[in-house]
Amino acid sequence: MGDGSVAPRLGNMKALLGIVAGAGASYGIYKLISGGSFKRNKKSATSESPGVRSSHPSEVTLQPGTLLAKVSGLDVVCPRPADVASADIIHQSPGNLEPQHLKMLLSCLQTSNNPSDRCRILLTLGNAAAFTVNQNLIREFEGIHIIAGFLSDPAAEVRVQTLNALNNLCMNIQNQEQIKVYVPQVLELIEMSPVNSDLQLGALRLLTNLSVTDKHQHLLKESITLLLSLLVVSNEALQVQALKVLVNLSSNPDMMDDIVQAQAPASVVLLFDARTATTVLLRLLTFAGNLKAWRPSAQVADELRRKQDCLFRVMLDESSQLHSRLIQLLSHPDGEIQAQVARILT
Repeated sequence: MGDGSVAPRLGNMKALLGIVAGAGASYGIYKLISGGSFKRNKKSATSESPGVRSSHPSEVTLQPGTLLAKVSGLDVVCPRPADVASADIIHQSPGNLEPQHLKMLLSCLQTSNNPSDRCRILLTLGNAAAFTVNQNLIREFEGIHIIAGFLSDPAAEVRVQTLNALNNLCMNIQNQEQIKVYVPQVLELIEMSPVNSDLQLGALRLLTNLSVTDKHQHLLKESITLLLSLLVVSNEALQVQALKVLVNLSSNPDMMDDIVQAQAPASVVLLFDARTATTVLLRLLTFAGNLKAWRPSAQVADELRRKQDCLFRVMLDESSQLHSRLIQLLSHPDGEIQAQVARILT
């Protein structure tokens, strides 16, 4: 079949992307909507979408002010005055996607040679995955493995959108069974990516969702040192996300032995300071409270004291600075921080 049959399919896909991208909640959309414009083919079926009109057989007219006109990569063609009165704001939701649309997007994702197009497709799939019905459909269409394949995409922004899509898909317990196999690759992304990058943030968000229950937490046993190291080198947003994972893990008594034995930078304890951002300090105190609730036997405590630079020595041993720093935080201006410190000390 010649080019005349392929162009309509690509045109429909791009119109679909434009509609859904604007309705989703995934962060980073502002980076994508400023990309180059798409050309539409003569056979585009635009009459099915409200707010989209065809004023000429070879062009698509987007009504100014509509959601599609704001977020789509399509060229905006000013309508004739007669069309203006009938323009309506489009209220489309990713939850309205039909199964065949999801199949089409997954197929296009696998064949796209353009990083910008891959980003748009992944963004759309990620937005759609905010709905349970689509989470299930994407899994049934083998979409999780297709999407996860782009964790190694050469383009960093494609990898970011891949992580965002997997993050939404991970809200589904059945999907976690498939996503968990990519944990080593996600941890490698954190370790190899620039500090404070969107890649690190997206990877940590995925690990946060995967570690909400204790079913897959054991997969993160070897990541404790990495997470603790991020606390002392990253910005507030990344610190908060790393601490969300650490709080999840430390809420599980079965994980505590691995946590307290992990190597930790001595400077972690310096974060217990009034100058630390409140959002970070609150989660740091929750993490410390979980650690303090752990009661090792005398024999285990002696063994841990002989481990160089382990978290036990940095935060739990009698020689740690943590106790004195907690005392100072009792006078913190934030009442919730004061209350948390009091609970830990008593």
